[in-house]
Amino acid sequence: MTLCLVAAMSAASAVAQDGSCPATAVCAGETLPLLWHDEFDKDGAPDSLYWSHETGYARNHEEQWYQAGNAICRDGVLVIEARKEAPGRPNPLYDPSRKGWREERPTIDYTSSSINTAGKFEFTFGRVEVRAKIPTASGAWPAIWLLGSGMEWPSCGEIDVMEYYRIDGVPHILANACWGSDKRYSAVWNSKTVPFKHFTDRDPQWADKFHVWAMDWTPEAISIYLDGELINSIPLSQTVNGKLGNHANPFTKPQYLLLNLALGGDHGDKIDDAAMPMEYLVDYVRVYSRDSAGKEK
Repeated sequence: MTLCLVAAMSAASAVAQDGSCPATAVCAGETLPLLWHDEFDKDGAPDSLYWSHETGYARNHEEQWYQAGNAICRDGVLVIEARKEAPGRPNPLYDPSRKGWREERPTIDYTSSSINTAGKFEFTFGRVEVRAKIPTASGAWPAIWLLGSGMEWPSCGEIDVMEYYRIDGVPHILANACWGSDKRYSAVWNSKTVPFKHFTDRDPQWADKFHVWAMDWTPEAISIYLDGELINSIPLSQTVNGKLGNHANPFTKPQYLLLNLALGGDHGDKIDDAAMPMEYLVDYVRVYSRDSAGKEK
């Protein structure tokens, strides 16, 4: 994918006058060069050079079966669509003799997509910007997140640049990170939950618009923003794994990107079938690197 070559910009989320993406971002006194991006401007499936698909039931007791066909680039945006399936679609994992939540469902009732850059694009320290429009109906759980590789979760580290779901029926936007504890599969979380009302009180049409989520990752902290507003800042001095993660800090190592639209599950509310199909629209994903070559003199 060809990098955009435009003049240096004075704001991290600025866009070039011709609509292309800026070659640099200025953040906290540093000029960060563009490392990688996807503008989703070629119709068809997401670029397989950078994106892979999850298939099946993935995590969190969610209701959707992930499949590649629910993610398509169209008219300059990535569309991740959650659908209600026709009654009776069989679950190929169904096995009544097993007790797993994936195997106990005889049918697939919902489908969606989850794409990631694992093994294809990873980075350490920098800035991520994602412009997206999220579905907000009951049951929707869209996310922009990152994971490390080479270690078991949560010792690999997880950064949730954006999650949206309902907590006790109340919509929230979340910005989180987690890392490993001394117990397997038990994470230590730094989470910030912001009631959706915080945004819609200022703009009742907020859900009908695109917004820019950004994550600024330095050796000192992970800071997560929504439309320039700081949502959460997580000091890396606190993000050290427990003994199962060898007391290492996962946020000093490469992470890869994930985009997905989940439904229901451990955090999701009752799914609003009347809102189907739900669409999660992503205009672009841009990653700027942070190294000595990118700092302002």
